[in-house]
Amino acid sequence: MKVRDVMITPVVTVSPATSYEETARLLYENHFSGVPVTGDDGKLLGIVSEKDLFRAMYPRYEEYVLEPHAYLDQEVREGEIRTIRKQPIGKFMNTKVVTIEADAPILHAGGLMLARGFHRLPVIDHGILVGIVTREDIYGAVFKKYLL
Repeated sequence: MKVRDVMITPVVTVSPATSYEETARLLYENHFSGVPVTGDDGKLLGIVSEKDLFRAMYPRYEEYVLEPHAYLDQEVREGEIRTIRKQPIGKFMNTKVVTIEADAPILHAGGLMLARGFHRLPVIDHGILVGIVTREDIYGAVFKKYLL
């Protein structure tokens, strides 16, 4: 089986200009753990996950070293949400995205996810985002074909 046989289409995406708040709402309401960030041309620019959103609420390591009390002050952390909610998601997205081609075997995609600790991979075809594949998609297809 190929990735194209199990990938999810169409893909829900956001643009780099989409706000943190809109992105968080999209993930929460749709039970997504991440979403691709694309340009107007459909090219993949990055990906943003729940972890990226959560990390944005905390200071970077350098900031922690300079002001460790800010890391521990929970009211400051909660206040950070009010500060970042209108900021563009492009500021928080991960631009070092691992992708998979639509014609790749699904077990290759599954192995890549396991090795890298990913839950999803954007699927590209000639540089354009055409789908997304998750661990559940792969394991469901494998279990259905070989074990059930």
